Amino acid sequence: MFWPMTAIALGFCGIAVLGLLTARVLVQVRRLAHEVAESSRRITRATEELERAAIPLAARTAHTPRQD
Repeated sequence: MFWPMTAIALGFCGIAVLGLLTARVLVQVRRLAHEVAESSRRITRATEELERAAIPLAARTAHTPRQD
């Protein structure tokens, strides 16, 4: 009777460890998703700023005669 009870206890402990590790992975995945979303917002903001800065430069070069 000792070995079956030990096997059940070890099986339960193994499942508990897997549950704990799953919870830790879930927390890290949420953190990573938050960081990816924040990075995406920053890239979008930088792209918009770059486009705004490029408009006057493009207008200036469009009116400048080319010297070939």
